[in-house]
Amino acid sequence: MSTHADTLAGSTTGMLDRLAPLADPLVRITAGALLIPHGAQKLFGWFGGHGPQATGQYFAAELGLEPGLLFALLAGGIEVFGGLLLVLGLFTRTTALVVTAFLLVALSVHIPMGFFWTAGGIEYPLLWAVVTLGIFLRGAGAWSLDRHLGIRL
Repeated sequence: MSTHADTLAGSTTGMLDRLAPLADPLVRITAGALLIPHGAQKLFGWFGGHGPQATGQYFAAELGLEPGLLFALLAGGIEVFGGLLLVLGLFTRTTALVVTAFLLVALSVHIPMGFFWTAGGIEYPLLWAVVTLGIFLRGAGAWSLDRHLGIRL
């Protein structure tokens, strides 16, 4: 005999099964959208950022990344354009791999500050590196320009 709880559990499971295909694009689009403003801080000085010159000086003086301006432009470009490509689902696997490598460099810079992000530690870049690695492994999925254009990378 079916109970109300069984019916409710079945309808919830059915609803979650129907929504499950949204999980991958939700993660991919959100990750890309969250990268873009970080790059805009470095490239354009938007959102409270300091622009390429000041970011480059910081990269060189504080992080030891020389030449600082080149690394600032590279980091900002990966974040803005990589983020946009992830949002669109275009060249997704290649982009996700490049972003993952970039985040591993960022992670290496944060190691001396420990684990927790509140102290500048590795927690935040580690989380995003795992997310972008997951995107690399899964690919863009059905809701992407890669799929629409038949791009298989």
